[in-house]
Amino acid sequence: MSGKRSIFEEVGSGNTAKPAAQPGLIDKGNKGARGAIRLWLMLIFVMVAAMILVGGLTRLTDSGLSITEWKPLTGALPPMGAEAWQDAFQKYQAIPEYQMQNKGMSLSEFQFIYWWEWSHRQLGRTIGLVWALGFVGFALARKIPAGWTGRLLGIGALGGFQGAIGWWMVSSGLTGSRLDVASYRLAVHLGLAFVIFGYLAWFILLLGRPEKDLMQARRGREGRLFGITTGLLHLAFLQILLGALVAGIDAGRGFPDWPLMAGGFFPPDMFSLAPWWRNFFEDAGLVQFLHRMVGYLVLVFGVVVWRRGRNSGNMRTRAAYDAVLGMLVLQVILGVATVMHSAPLHLASLHQLGAIVLWVLILRARFNAQYPSAQSVRGAA
Repeated sequence: MSGKRSIFEEVGSGNTAKPAAQPGLIDKGNKGARGAIRLWLMLIFVMVAAMILVGGLTRLTDSGLSITEWKPLTGALPPMGAEAWQDAFQKYQAIPEYQMQNKGMSLSEFQFIYWWEWSHRQLGRTIGLVWALGFVGFALARKIPAGWTGRLLGIGALGGFQGAIGWWMVSSGLTGSRLDVASYRLAVHLGLAFVIFGYLAWFILLLGRPEKDLMQARRGREGRLFGITTGLLHLAFLQILLGALVAGIDAGRGFPDWPLMAGGFFPPDMFSLAPWWRNFFEDAGLVQFLHRMVGYLVLVFGVVVWRRGRNSGNMRTRAAYDAVLGMLVLQVILGVATVMHSAPLHLASLHQLGAIVLWVLILRARFNAQYPSAQSVRGAA
């Protein structure tokens, strides 16, 4: 017979053990290698930033049309030997840029611009290779977190599409009477680069915190702040596209006076081209005027967004919006300095780098509005 049982003993406690609690069931599924994938995306992030900067220098040095063929695989090898260099040079001599602008260029001068464009394309190939090796490796090892396969595959698809857009842009300057690539195609090319860059930044931020933390943080989401910051992001993107138009027709090297343009608020002869819509893409005065005006608008709207961000109860969110305002002011100063010095290489590159940094800081502030960091009652993170 069994012994006497205490009146305080729980029923069923004699033979069965109570199962232990299972905390963190929300992360029970396929968490994957979030840290390793984040590092991989950070590497691609840095490479894409370098790609944008090298692309800008390629445009500023008039090197973008030096390679007149698109060979995604075999084009990875530069000309080997004197005969191959002469062949590449002869192909360049057949396009309008050489005949109307660079006639009489020496082989060594051609090689200088060739290496810029080759480096730009080679960096693009390397980014594609790094993405492919990483994606295939993580997929075969089954280390991709649940819900992330489509996101990572999308980055690769956008990268491949970007290569095709790049050739579509270059091909616009190989025939006809155009000396450079079409400015609107350059804007599409740069715009897509910033879209890819933005997705990479957002994914890196998401992978920097556990899924359960993100779900808990979303309960404190600041919807209005998130929405107005999204508006600032879109306005900054428009300004980036206008900057591409400025670079595409060398509009930054004209009208070096500020705040006026050729002594007036409006540039002279803004609508001298026909049909009228061409002026928005090809008239240097009008394109730079629009870039200036939208820049002022971004600054004013940025101050409004910053003031809204300062009202956040989250310390890290407030700090993120402080960083946005500081970089925005610096970017405006860089833009004015670039214009007043007729867009020299070093200032133009700094201005483009400023656009990259500002783009990331706006995304980070938007992320903090969507997923506020946990903090104590006193406000310490």
